[in-house]
Amino acid sequence: MKKVLVDLTIKEVQHVNTNCVLLVMGCDKPLPATKPGQFAELRIDSTPTVMLRRPISVHSFDAGKNEVGFLVQLVGDGTRWLGSLKAGDKVNTLMPLGNGFTLPESAGKRYLLVGGGVGSAPLYYLAQELKARGCDFVILIGARSAKDLYLREAYEALGRVEYTTEDATLGEKGYVTNHSVLGEKFDHIFTCGPKPMMLSVARYAREKGIGCDVSLENRMACGLGACLCCVEDTKEGHKCVCTDGPVFSIDELKW
Repeated sequence: MKKVLVDLTIKEVQHVNTNCVLLVMGCDKPLPATKPGQFAELRIDSTPTVMLRRPISVHSFDAGKNEVGFLVQLVGDGTRWLGSLKAGDKVNTLMPLGNGFTLPESAGKRYLLVGGGVGSAPLYYLAQELKARGCDFVILIGARSAKDLYLREAYEALGRVEYTTEDATLGEKGYVTNHSVLGEKFDHIFTCGPKPMMLSVARYAREKGIGCDVSLENRMACGLGACLCCVEDTKEGHKCVCTDGPVFSIDELKW
């Protein structure tokens, strides 16, 4: 899949809360085809403490408008710099990187999308694609509290969304693997979020004999498989999450 290095112009900045921002970027020329689950490497400028690009999942993608959205959690100097940008600013971007989710060829199956906190970001674009293909799906998002759930209205506009919160401020109390929706029948699961959550989802999928794609969030530096920072030990040996993933079938992993 073709990768491009392009200066994207910020078209919209949405401060989701004090710790998270949604950046919608675009350019005049067509962006390369991008699949749900892929990511981009964003260059961080004007800050002496950050030398490497930051890998950010693709949250949304609109080929017709030449726009791509990134949901950025502000946790360090690099992401805080991204959060300080305004409409009209430019960000040098390398995209698309990695391998995305396995998209269905037909609409005959039922899917469960499980996300945790800001880890649910790539599931938004995935849900858009599933909806466009006429697929039946449910989105299940977990967080510590209702205040840690992002862009609820946007997700709910795509279809049915269920929630779990550890403090019972929204949805069912507990973890995603405790939610009653798991009593329903699904043909495949897609998940992204904290590793303990994904391990639990993978365990559930194996017990039920359901296929499951997981999007790993190993620490990355180059995004091109050169630095080996993100290596994951799989059944077929060590693989770079940035190039062989970030999406893997649980059948590939030693989980």
